[in-house]
Amino acid sequence: MSDKLLQISGSPHVHGEESVKKIMWSVVIALLPAFLVSVYYFGIPVIILTLVSVGCCMLFEWLIVKFLMKQEPTIMDGSAVITGMLVAFNVPANLPIWMLIVGDLVAIGIAKMAFGGLGKNLFNPAITARVFLLISFPTAMTSWPVPRQGAASFADAVTGPTPLGVIKEGVKSNPHAMDSLMHSTQTLSDSTTATMPNGFDYLVGQMGGSFGEVSAIALLLGAIFLLVRRVISWHIPVSFLLTAFVFAGIFWLVDPTHYATPWFHLLTGGMILGACFMATDMVTSPTSKWGMIVFGVGCGLITMIIRLWGAYPEGVSFSILIMNALVPLIDKAFKPKRFAH
Repeated sequence: MSDKLLQISGSPHVHGEESVKKIMWSVVIALLPAFLVSVYYFGIPVIILTLVSVGCCMLFEWLIVKFLMKQEPTIMDGSAVITGMLVAFNVPANLPIWMLIVGDLVAIGIAKMAFGGLGKNLFNPAITARVFLLISFPTAMTSWPVPRQGAASFADAVTGPTPLGVIKEGVKSNPHAMDSLMHSTQTLSDSTTATMPNGFDYLVGQMGGSFGEVSAIALLLGAIFLLVRRVISWHIPVSFLLTAFVFAGIFWLVDPTHYATPWFHLLTGGMILGACFMATDMVTSPTSKWGMIVFGVGCGLITMIIRLWGAYPEGVSFSILIMNALVPLIDKAFKPKRFAH
């Protein structure tokens, strides 16, 4: 008889056709529609920033794994590519390249590899990089190029506010100015003016913001692709977006002169990008279905609290980071019952 009657190994014990590489490259494909729309609106700088970010993330991971961790490089699994794309998607198209490289180093070196690499990090690397850049370089991270100015250089591109920024500043100066803000002309620079975007503009991406987050339609197409491929489930995106919609809708119904419509909050800022592509990160989100719903509800609530009453006009990144820290507690609270127990 064979001496090896029982082989002990770690999970998973049942293998399917999916692999880490297939899942990661599926996410890359899902991000391409938003990337192409961003190139259309902001031009060559989008291509440059994305390529630089992806290349730096792969380089940093290769150097750390090869020379610090003394292991075989893992850059071909696609995770560094996704991190690079998402870091780039979360910055303005006119961000200085050296700042982006610093963000890539934070994402890979601190948020990912310092914890042991893929599957061991506590916080989403791309969001960690965005928050770091926002706190470290607030002026550069809040100078938004106006769409269709992509042919301009980094130095002479016209900049302007995001819709969330316009609403935040307008309400601060006049608590009952929501109606006028939504229909009036807003100053974008000393020599340029433009009206607030309308609903169609929000859908297609004709507005200021981080270049990867502006087009709701492109992001939703990518999310649907991931849902069909079963790379992500509906629990986090739906609970995230629905919670934000209901929360914003309640306050809008109470005082529409002070609070924006729920549709405005869903389609502006990083709501869809965060809900569909970053909050759903398998490593930093809960494993159970009810845990995912709690995670999404928490993200939606914190996002809207920051948007309505916080110092920043946007709260998606902060909300996901906070909920990332709570994932171990959520997993413990919704731990499945043991088999036959």
